[in-house]
Amino acid sequence: MSDPSNSAPLLQVQDLSVEFRTRRGTSRVLDGVSFDLQRGQTLGVVGESGCGKSVTALAVMRLIAQPPGRIAGGRVLFDGRDLLRISEADMRKVRGNRISMIFQEPMTSLNPAYTVGDQIAEAVRLHEGLSRSAATERAVQMLQAVGIPDPQRRVHEYPHQFSGGMRQRVMIGMALACKPDVLIADEPTTALDVTVQAQIFDLISDLREKTGTAVMLITHDMGAVAEMTDRVVVMYAGHIVESGQVSQILQEPLHPYTRGLIACAPGARTAAPGQMLEEIPGSVPSLIERGAGCLFAERCKDVMPRCRSELPPRTHAADGRTVLCWLHVPATELAA
Repeated sequence: MSDPSNSAPLLQVQDLSVEFRTRRGTSRVLDGVSFDLQRGQTLGVVGESGCGKSVTALAVMRLIAQPPGRIAGGRVLFDGRDLLRISEADMRKVRGNRISMIFQEPMTSLNPAYTVGDQIAEAVRLHEGLSRSAATERAVQMLQAVGIPDPQRRVHEYPHQFSGGMRQRVMIGMALACKPDVLIADEPTTALDVTVQAQIFDLISDLREKTGTAVMLITHDMGAVAEMTDRVVVMYAGHIVESGQVSQILQEPLHPYTRGLIACAPGARTAAPGQMLEEIPGSVPSLIERGAGCLFAERCKDVMPRCRSELPPRTHAADGRTVLCWLHVPATELAA
């Protein structure tokens, strides 16, 4: 894993909020999300489906459909520039060039009417102004870099001629073709078998080590988090409930939700022989009919009366972590 310097973060997300309008009302799917990503670092973003992980990525890329969605507040600073304040033309120069994204399902992201080589070359020609032949050569190089056999031949093939794992490799090659500063990988191994999942994670790690690209890995796989990431943010119902170094989070989780995720995840910790995996009861609550208290209260084993009526403040622990839980609010603040 990398050891990022103490320089200014490459990407800073500050107090980001996103809302969607529905027939039932307005749903705030992100509420005050903040995190940093350093150069060369891998940040894990974890949580159940519906917690806001993918919406966070789409907001950073400015790909939230408006309407029905809108970015209701916050800043996304990339190299000191707020991506939420620049023009769409300037954002297109960043998107796919300096910040790239791997989406969950490659078959819906790749155009079936064009060869994979044409699709990789298009981004290179757009952002770097290369000739058609030079862009095609870059596409061959990227297919080779992501481990696709016989890239000179396969660059002329179509997405349907590739397996699921190979299509995901094509997506990674496309995302890295312009040598981005940040790679956002949104559940990059969804629907792939375990062997291919391991290959994809190894590939992302190897490419990060070789290129220095910072990675934002969105996943529900705590085993992948343990192996690949430097820092972790844990999301629940649109909030970051805990953040810190991966070793801190896995060895001594503070938030009850984080503890639940680790307890029910194979590979995230070493279980005693014969020990059964646990489960978190219930499901993520509706964000339209949200109450005033902690949104995890109805599923929490440690719930207290105050949890149901007040959202806890964000607490900064002595070891540098942050946590959103009444259990860890200092006694001096509780008294106030």
